Amino acid sequence: MEEKKVKIDSLQAEALSLYEAGYFAEAEIKYKEILDLDINNAEAWRGLGTIYYVQKQYQDALEMLYKSLKLDSSNAIQYYNLGLVQEKIGYLAKAVRYYEKAIALNPHYIEAYHNLGKVFSEMGLLEQAETTFIRAIAVRENYYLNYLNLANILMMRQQINEAIASYKTALQLNPGEPLIFHSLAIAFQAKNEPVQAYLYFGYAAYYLGQYPEAISHYQNFLKTKTGDVELYIALADCYKHLHEYKQAIQTYRESLQLYPQEIELYLRLAIILQDCGQTQAAIELIDDALLFFPDDISLKLEQLRILPIIYKDLDEIAFYRERFTQGLANLIQQTSLKNSEAKQSALKGIGWRTNFYLQYQGYNDLELQKQYGQFVHTVMAEKYPQWLKKLPLAPLNGDEKIRIGYISDCFHWHTVGIVFMGWLKKCDRQHFDISCYYINSITDELTQEFQLYSDRFHHIPDNLEAICQQIIADNLHILVFLDIGMTPQMTQLAALRFAPIQCAAWGHPVTTGLPTIDYFLSSDLMEQSNAKEHYSEELIRLPNIGISYAKPSIPELSKSRLDFHLREDAVVYLSCQSLFKYLPQYDYIFGKIAQQVPQAQFVFVSHLAPPIVEQFRQRLQRAFAEFDLDSEKYCLILTRQTQLDYWNLNLVSDIFLDTFGFTGFLTTLESIACNLPIVTCPGKFMRSRQSYGILKMLGVTETIANNEAEYIEIAVRLGLDREWRHQIVEQIKHCQNYLYEDKNCIAALEAFYHKIIQTN
Repeated sequence: MEEKKVKIDSLQAEALSLYEAGYFAEAEIKYKEILDLDINNAEAWRGLGTIYYVQKQYQDALEMLYKSLKLDSSNAIQYYNLGLVQEKIGYLAKAVRYYEKAIALNPHYIEAYHNLGKVFSEMGLLEQAETTFIRAIAVRENYYLNYLNLANILMMRQQINEAIASYKTALQLNPGEPLIFHSLAIAFQAKNEPVQAYLYFGYAAYYLGQYPEAISHYQNFLKTKTGDVELYIALADCYKHLHEYKQAIQTYRESLQLYPQEIELYLRLAIILQDCGQTQAAIELIDDALLFFPDDISLKLEQLRILPIIYKDLDEIAFYRERFTQGLANLIQQTSLKNSEAKQSALKGIGWRTNFYLQYQGYNDLELQKQYGQFVHTVMAEKYPQWLKKLPLAPLNGDEKIRIGYISDCFHWHTVGIVFMGWLKKCDRQHFDISCYYINSITDELTQEFQLYSDRFHHIPDNLEAICQQIIADNLHILVFLDIGMTPQMTQLAALRFAPIQCAAWGHPVTTGLPTIDYFLSSDLMEQSNAKEHYSEELIRLPNIGISYAKPSIPELSKSRLDFHLREDAVVYLSCQSLFKYLPQYDYIFGKIAQQVPQAQFVFVSHLAPPIVEQFRQRLQRAFAEFDLDSEKYCLILTRQTQLDYWNLNLVSDIFLDTFGFTGFLTTLESIACNLPIVTCPGKFMRSRQSYGILKMLGVTETIANNEAEYIEIAVRLGLDREWRHQIVEQIKHCQNYLYEDKNCIAALEAFYHKIIQTN
């Protein structure tokens, strides 16, 4: 009997997870399996009813829900679900009765109030609808939807001023909701205040990502009124999203004329100046701001974090590295967190940005990361002392599963999400219970897949304290941060303690430097023998490349070289990394290859900001000029590609040239799936050895160079010797099964989890 109950509980958890991830057919199968075991399981009948409801099979939904209600009439959700179906098929009076019954059973059932009020509205019973939403506010006064619904009814009753007040309360509770802004705009139109309506239409479009429309509305507003700080920030951000950087910079400069005391405007303008390659202008701006706000820690942090995205030469790298090193030391030495203003300023500073670009200088960042990590930890400790102590690890009881948490900003179509999906997908669910914590607002199909392979999936964007509370509530044994250093909130969270054992994965492949991270999960093939010297954490070397990545299904070639403005007779060298990965001391390599392969054509992919692309283009011109060559004849910088076009670009290319210092990873895996020979040269650090590890696992090592001279030699030979290039391609095709869907790393990861539970 106990075994049957365990089986049913497991099936119910699977069914719910499948349903929440949108896999309705699969969830239906699970609920039917439950009913095969227990025909009187009310929850399974209700689950089937819910599935049929979302698939618009309303009669089937009613049949299932009535069966569920017959078995269990004490649960409010039974009546609520029946109300939903009756509402959909137009039986509004019945829907009202079911919603009222749900509320009678559960007076705090906020969704039932919302639907009841909506049905009253549809029936023309506006007074009853208003009363219902007022009752909802009494139940949950801090829920924005209560005020939004009430405001909509007030608008229908022509009580416009009262509606506006209610909309504004909703906006205070949910500041970025486009529907509230749009509703406010309609209300001000009804009040015959078109200028104010422009403002709210602008915000509605902005939060929907409709940037040209937002700009138009904002400009109409600004013709007669001066905007507040938030308007100028939103307007500049619209221009930035449209890559209209000059207009964005001008908008920030205009806003600073109006609001010279707003530190956030200085910070935002400095970032966009940096993004446009105006590094010195960004530094001077922050220097000027510090004359007015000499004690502001967020400005001091930003001052040292402003680094070039593209370096001119080695001397410039050395200059900015020394500047960062000295600036960080000074900041730590001079910063006192004794008063609330300093604590708030420091908290804002660490939450504003990370030192992301530091890792692209090609040096050992261990000491700098430790200093920065300790500083972040100190700031977070002042704010959240309750989440500092290392938590005790309670022994497992009987068949208790190990509770693992994965937290990320990248559970969407992003390199981090793509490469670490295998850790969840291939997890042994009999021994591990998986919780995921997603802190980004973006959702897509990959988000749904993470939800499917989680026992619990918590999507909590833009609310650090809520995330902390949720993780603590889940009582994890192990918490794994997948991408510390990519976003400031991930670094802030990782500076605290939420689980007895905390690990970092290499979503950003550099040590965190944080005293709160115990282990760094890396790849054995990508680390040197002395690699532990590069980490503040204990290094865990998972077998092979450390992840189980499914081979991408590359479609048939659907574009030609001409579609990419490539010469038909060219030897096409694809080098498609982010431009900040290209260090200036290696630019000569392209010219050296071109000198020996006259038909060479090098393909790069542009940065989002055109000024950065131009700086890179000028570097190439100087490098090729050293060989009396014109870079324009050999180099092509393409705009950023869609996934399908990117694969086509790989398919029409001949050779993949990897970067030095910080190599490709996902790009390398995809290029191999396209059967493209890859030239790489590993460095000292893991981030410079990713392609090396992939090729070692693949078993195709002839194109791995030991130094720059060998790199050039291999690239030239691949370009000139078609037969050898063909042999490498055939090896890649033959060996691909060794690379993808690796099970050994998963087994080792889970063995590590078991071991640390036993030994701690």
